[in-house]
Amino acid sequence: MISDAFWVNQDGRLTVGGCDTLALAREYGTPLYVMDESQIRVNCRNFLNAAYNGYDGESLPIFAGKSFLCKEMCRVIASEGFGLDVVSGGELYTAAAADFPREKIFFHGNNKSDAELTLALEENIGRIVVDNLPELRRLSSLAMSKNKTADILFRLKPGVDAHTHDFISTGQIDSKFGFAIETGEAFEAARTAAELPYINLCGIHCHIGSQIFEPEPYATATKVMLEFMLRVKKELGISFSDLNMGGGFGIKYKKSDTPPPFAAFLEAISETTRDFCDTHTLSLPRLLIEPGRSIAAPAGLTLYTVGSVKEIPGKRTYVIIDGGMADNPRYALYGAPYTVMAAQKANHPATQTVTLAGKCCESGDLIQEHTLLQAVAPGDLIAVLATGAYNYSMSSNYNRLPRPPVVMVENGKSRVIVRGETFEDIIRNDI
Repeated sequence: MISDAFWVNQDGRLTVGGCDTLALAREYGTPLYVMDESQIRVNCRNFLNAAYNGYDGESLPIFAGKSFLCKEMCRVIASEGFGLDVVSGGELYTAAAADFPREKIFFHGNNKSDAELTLALEENIGRIVVDNLPELRRLSSLAMSKNKTADILFRLKPGVDAHTHDFISTGQIDSKFGFAIETGEAFEAARTAAELPYINLCGIHCHIGSQIFEPEPYATATKVMLEFMLRVKKELGISFSDLNMGGGFGIKYKKSDTPPPFAAFLEAISETTRDFCDTHTLSLPRLLIEPGRSIAAPAGLTLYTVGSVKEIPGKRTYVIIDGGMADNPRYALYGAPYTVMAAQKANHPATQTVTLAGKCCESGDLIQEHTLLQAVAPGDLIAVLATGAYNYSMSSNYNRLPRPPVVMVENGKSRVIVRGETFEDIIRNDI
């Protein structure tokens, strides 16, 4: 299996968290998101152990909430000692509702509204990650009105190519996110921050992309960020306490994927930081990382029921399910790969090449194309693996489809952590 969360029982059926997927589908219906709490915790602890064992200074892993966020997820990651990265007022409100430790919340985003910035100030969160000069000046004004100093990080563009998909590469100059280092924009922003009242520039942040399989881009980006820190200290007299190297650590979606262990990414960052600081007599910064997908995705799967099988001779065979791009838009957006299987035939060979298609009124409503699957018929259960990240969080009500429930499983027991929507939910805001 591509994740330790998934097993095949003695009856040849797929299980997750000790629960038979067929039993889950009977109890909760389909489509259904399922998350394995034990696997989430294992993934958290792997990052914590790697962070604490591989670095001499202070460190803190921060969960990227955009990958999967609800109140129960906030509670789980808080209990594991993680921080939380939020990118909107809605995510911040969710974290506050779950009583997440405010000092461990980091507020990202490239276009925060005054209302969102005010909420962050009122909640006394740990850091606001500033993206641009207009935001910096607005934040200074809002902080002054609240008589509160805003502790901030700058989001920077280190200009590093992480060899990922164009849509999910974010560290290069041509990106909507952050201040560019090599153009001098970031340095001038630091100078401005030093002059503005109620602003405390604590450090810098970058994110070089997503689903990255090589540690080397992180080492390169870390060196660029540290060189910027050194220049700011020498020329502006500002010492940064925080260095946030973002996330993007690759995971296994298909058997052919070969991501390194999490520790390899962290070693590239921590060793580069330690060596640079030793050479240039810089104090070791608090080292921050932001895993999201690598925590949530391997712990989740989505269950669907086959509605029909359409064979087009000489073309393809469509297996059509009761969900689709409304609950998982990632294939439609950028061709995201997945492992799929017939949950009640998980020990059978996958001999049929099919296209897994959804029920939305779009020709592009596909989950996978030209993928191997066991022979299936209407009524069979399909599992799409490693969907714990960017599925529920990117879901929509397209075609007025209700969002599925999210069920958490652990040691053979299950519980609903997000209720499924009803038709009444769909029209709730209609007038």
